[in-house]
Amino acid sequence: MRHLELDVRVVLLCLAMASGWAGLAPAALALDDEWPASEFGTPTSKGRALAPARKSPASDAPPAEPTVRDTASATAPTVAAAKGTPDAFLWNIRHATWSEADEKRFQEFVRRIGESRCRTTHQCLTEQTANPAHAASNPAGLHFYADCADLPYLLRAYFAWKNSLPFSFATAVRPLGWSRDIRYTAHGNAVSQRRDLVETPIDIRRALPQITGISSAVYRTPPSSSGALLPDHYPVAITRESIKPGTIIYDPNGHVAVVYKVGDDGRIHYIDTHPDNSLTRGVYGRKFARATPSMGAGFKRWRPVRLLDARRNSDGTYTGGRIDLAADRQLSDWSDEQFYGTVHPRSGRWQDGRFVIAGATLDYYDFVRFRLASANFRFDPVAETRAMVKALCEDLSARVDAVDAGIASRPQPERLPVNIYGTEGDWETYSTPSRDARLKTAFKELRDEIVRFLTLSAERSPQIGYDGPNLPAALASAYLAEAEACRITYSDSDGRPRTLRFEEIRSRLFAMSFDPHHCVERRWGATRADELASCKDDPLKARWYAAEQRLRNQIERTYELRMDLTLGELESGRPGSGVDMAPDIDVLAVLKATQGP
Repeated sequence: MRHLELDVRVVLLCLAMASGWAGLAPAALALDDEWPASEFGTPTSKGRALAPARKSPASDAPPAEPTVRDTASATAPTVAAAKGTPDAFLWNIRHATWSEADEKRFQEFVRRIGESRCRTTHQCLTEQTANPAHAASNPAGLHFYADCADLPYLLRAYFAWKNSLPFSFATAVRPLGWSRDIRYTAHGNAVSQRRDLVETPIDIRRALPQITGISSAVYRTPPSSSGALLPDHYPVAITRESIKPGTIIYDPNGHVAVVYKVGDDGRIHYIDTHPDNSLTRGVYGRKFARATPSMGAGFKRWRPVRLLDARRNSDGTYTGGRIDLAADRQLSDWSDEQFYGTVHPRSGRWQDGRFVIAGATLDYYDFVRFRLASANFRFDPVAETRAMVKALCEDLSARVDAVDAGIASRPQPERLPVNIYGTEGDWETYSTPSRDARLKTAFKELRDEIVRFLTLSAERSPQIGYDGPNLPAALASAYLAEAEACRITYSDSDGRPRTLRFEEIRSRLFAMSFDPHHCVERRWGATRADELASCKDDPLKARWYAAEQRLRNQIERTYELRMDLTLGELESGRPGSGVDMAPDIDVLAVLKATQGP
């Protein structure tokens, strides 16, 4: 949620008392000082329930301990079109189900966006090159917005609107156990309310803000689901038949992406969006964490839906009825192998699950690559290095716009947010701690992968497809070539362009500030006097920048820690203030040591 100005606990209490929110028991309001701000709870919050259409039966009642719900008023705004609404804004339902042809067209719709050069959600849906099938029919004045959690819902709902298809979505989830933040529950969530969009004709201007009012909490569901209220998505097998354009990737650290292409080399290319409405592209890797199965991390697809009990009108449209979601047992590609491994019988611990292909046990991320790659795939270390540097350059380029949108002219607050990674308001919109943590993880993955390629090559592993005379030299040459081709230009505080080389950014990566109150020079890790000459930060902000170094050193996103520290607490190294040492990400040092003097 953005621009939150009131204490969410006060709003929860006041609105609950005034409106009698459905099912919000007194225990849900038993909030203590440990409860951090989270993405729900006010009339403008994301993740709120916008319709009570279908609530959990008694068997789905929340646990006895205090809970925090992703819920809101029992009376949701209508999505039905008013009389006289222009036809261009109407969403009619003409098909009771999504056919196989519809799904293939949806995949093509996502693929075209991913392979285009659009850079914002709005551009991607309104530019002809990115959305050739539908951009021309968009009505004037309709603006499209999505952060990462919204993106899968926006794309799916937009396509349903344009193709007269049914749509249903979860409007509320409850934590499976006590939780301080519904987005980061330790044991996952369960759907507690859903809404079927059957009030046709629907006004898309009314529907989209409600559909995209969700948070990443709706993706945090266990692999197996049953009962009257199913999640919108289900986990799939790691195959090319299931991992395809439109498949969702859920990172339990609170990020969501959408697959747009799977290459012959098994690389999964995705698009994701951010609070500033920017859309970026990336390649799946270790920056998408694995976690306890109940958190539901990994690859998901949309459950098939069908409209039942609706009235067929004379013009071929449907009105009313209800929407039924396919159960797990009805889904041919439902699978929990990404959580537990491919070997049966399974161990009692998910961490012990083994991923085996042709008799060889692989690391999970290698398993994904080999499963999705064409036959006889082997790692080409040189090509892998080039691809990883190119992907990092794309990530760095996308960071320029995010940093340019900072709030450096504002005074430094007295404290950090309760948690710098999971928050809301201006900090969520303008800061970059989570984005920077993913970036740092990718840089570390590059170094670690090169070390691994060298080791596998020395062991003559069949996974490696390189037969040249000097792998360290070839890797160094490939790295330097791609690094030299990467230039990142930002505008300093005086509006002058500053260009940084890839290796220069790598060397200052852990000096790059995530704090939106800092000048753009510090956001890009400037430490030299000549580059800092244009920085307008006062001495107090300079102290804050120095004190946040330990937070910049860490690449793990610690959502469970309270981090609303003062300057003095940061300077004293209080718990939650980061780590002393940043990880090693120096690729050239590794290669130089391998080649010898």
